Amino acid sequence: MSSNVAVKVENLSKCYQLYEKPRDRLLQMFFRGHRKFYREFWALKNISFEIKKGETVGIIGRNGSGKSTLLQLICGTLNPTSGVIETNGRIAALLELGSGFNPDFTGRENVYMNASVLGLSKSEIDAKFEDIINFADIGEFVEQPVKTYSSGMMVRLAFGVQSQVNPDILIVDEALAVGDARFQAKCFDRLKKLKDNGTSILLVTHSSEQIVTHCSKAILLEGGVNLESGEPRHVVNRYLDVLFGKTKIDSESSQPIEESCLTPQLGDDDYHLSFTDERFHTRQCYNPNEYRWGDGAVKILDFYLSSENEIYPLAVSSGKIITLAVTVKFFSHVMRPIFGLTIKTKEGVTVYGANSETLNSKYFFNTFKQYDVVQVTAMFNCRLAQGDYFLSLGIVSRNGEDIIPHDRRYDSIHLQVLPCENFFGMADLELKLAGKTTSTSHHNAQ
Repeated sequence: MSSNVAVKVENLSKCYQLYEKPRDRLLQMFFRGHRKFYREFWALKNISFEIKKGETVGIIGRNGSGKSTLLQLICGTLNPTSGVIETNGRIAALLELGSGFNPDFTGRENVYMNASVLGLSKSEIDAKFEDIINFADIGEFVEQPVKTYSSGMMVRLAFGVQSQVNPDILIVDEALAVGDARFQAKCFDRLKKLKDNGTSILLVTHSSEQIVTHCSKAILLEGGVNLESGEPRHVVNRYLDVLFGKTKIDSESSQPIEESCLTPQLGDDDYHLSFTDERFHTRQCYNPNEYRWGDGAVKILDFYLSSENEIYPLAVSSGKIITLAVTVKFFSHVMRPIFGLTIKTKEGVTVYGANSETLNSKYFFNTFKQYDVVQVTAMFNCRLAQGDYFLSLGIVSRNGEDIIPHDRRYDSIHLQVLPCENFFGMADLELKLAGKTTSTSHHNAQ
């Protein structure tokens, strides 16, 4: 294995033997090799990948897809059925809440026990103890038995130990989901420092934004198989496919495109949108790398975008009013559809999102018939910082508790915002400053 590789997995598989009755285990011992009293469950099948030093890799997938099994195999707490795992350096892991803690020991005793298991000497633990306790922020509870801790206190102490020992490989399995927002921010700041120092990080989470924001690569597991790996945004989109049941929609129109439809003029609610054919992909600002899917019962046919007096602008100024209009065609009867809009940075971080239900738009509380066509118009103040943004559109409906995606067009419209000098950050919150001068002469006279 190359010295630049922290983890190498080749053709890794894990099979469990599932017995219906306890006596079947005993019978299997007597008939070993001649008869099977169990059924096989393959939690992982032929998984292969490499993680370089200093790389943060996100592992995502539905419950039962094999994520935790994979991490346990890498840590060595499980043995593979077949395949090879090679690791280079000290591994620290948060596989489950409170794993490795003795509930009857105090927080202090558990810190020393955990850190010694990770290979630190007593003098090294003494030197890091205050940093660990300060990071965990559990105060006087450090001298209390761990069984008295809340779930948040438990994970803070566990993460404090694992991250402060400067491991070569850090594995985090959904542990950060327990902490509050302040603790999560502290954890990700610590993860960034570890990454900068060369630590390789495996992060398992159901949060797609954490994958996109913090990972340089992502792996999607489904049914124990490596379904997709590579650039985080692409992998997250595939994960949403799996989660909601994707059906690809053909975005190309088989009908000819009229020139008049390609050059709309400004007018009162007259955007020269197509109400019959798909023209979405012909417009300026369209992102040809959009990710589109749904069952096709409803389709978003066309869109119009303007920044005050400029149609399909190549760039807009912060603070300008944006008008977005789309045409939506129903190919089936749909009751109470939900139309939504999301704005994301080019890195995939959601800046804003809303839909017809969150906005309580009464128009969409109706039932729409087959071949109905609707024009939806949205307006918003673009108070974004300089940069590239992508607008995602979608229309879904509900079947009980289930969401049925009809047409989802992720990152379908590109919006570039020009530099603005009166604020920094991600969005302009229109901060107002006021001052008041108080004369000291009156007070001195007193």
